[in-house]
Amino acid sequence: MIEQEYRNILVPVDGSKAAEIALERATEIALRNKAHLDILNVIDLKQFSVSFAGMIDANGDVVYQTFEDVDGYVAKLVKRVKKQGLADVSAHVRFGSPRSVIAREFPADHKNDLIVMGPTGLNPVERLLVGSVTDYVTRAAASDVIIAR
Repeated sequence: MIEQEYRNILVPVDGSKAAEIALERATEIALRNKAHLDILNVIDLKQFSVSFAGMIDANGDVVYQTFEDVDGYVAKLVKRVKKQGLADVSAHVRFGSPRSVIAREFPADHKNDLIVMGPTGLNPVERLLVGSVTDYVTRAAASDVIIAR
């Protein structure tokens, strides 16, 4: 059996159960390989583009509050991973298209050689209409991709 060594592992998280499972798998792999783990959440500004009678503004407090909430979420995940014994872990929050950030941009910047993610964070209707980020990443990523179930 050939064993692959990974040095920089990326796990994108979105608050879903699938992402939590992926984080557990990524942590296990990082511990076995003595690798660095990047925990990433991508905030898609398109989610703020729908205005409810002008109440939501992509330049306003809603975006700032979302960033603060996400930053707190990934910080909690880092603490959890560190309690499991992995000290080499970083949290990241980026704005952009989750597909391109996860598949290409972030791994290019951070030299990730493995992406571990859940099968999907979308419901069946959303997958039909926009496609799954996971599907895109498995096709477009330059590194290995593991789908944790």
